[in-house]
Amino acid sequence: MTANHGERVRRRLSTGERREQLLGVGARLFSESPYDDVWIEQVAEIAGVSRGLLYHYFPTKRDFFAAVVERESERMLAMTAPVPGVPVRAQLSAGLDAYLEYVRAHAHGYRAFHRADAAGDRTVRRVYQRALAAQERQVLAALAADPEFGPAVEVRPEVRLAVRGWLAFTTAVSLEWLRGGDLTREQVRDLCARALLGVLA
Repeated sequence: MTANHGERVRRRLSTGERREQLLGVGARLFSESPYDDVWIEQVAEIAGVSRGLLYHYFPTKRDFFAAVVERESERMLAMTAPVPGVPVRAQLSAGLDAYLEYVRAHAHGYRAFHRADAAGDRTVRRVYQRALAAQERQVLAALAADPEFGPAVEVRPEVRLAVRGWLAFTTAVSLEWLRGGDLTREQVRDLCARALLGVLA
């Protein structure tokens, strides 16, 4: 009776809800273990679905991991989208607050996203690199639209490299913070904000 009831509950999930559930399980597993150590069978078992259903959504493990990475990338981009017309300095702290809140609330997904660069699969690494490039473009677009920084972005090609380095710095600091570092979120936010303004000075 209980098993049948559980089966009915599982079937009520919409396609989008089921996909989101599977990606959530995948984010946790990929954040805790290297890519090669995660098995599709684990994901199906934890989610309470058949392997066939999982493969219906994601034909291969590579497709599944790439979808996890893309999902986290979209979340981060949406969370840190710049506000048009607001100076970078004014929205930097708020943007970093939102970013760090995302990091804390979705720690598994964040770690899984950044594990993608270490994955041996070229397709997965390309997905990750595209995601980083999108973050870089988002930061550069916000800087270019700001009268204070716009001219520097336009005339100094090293700004792009500096922003790329800042994103790597912010990632490293955030991952260390998740491990239980001594800094508060506010201290991490201020550290990252000063780092960006410093490289732009």
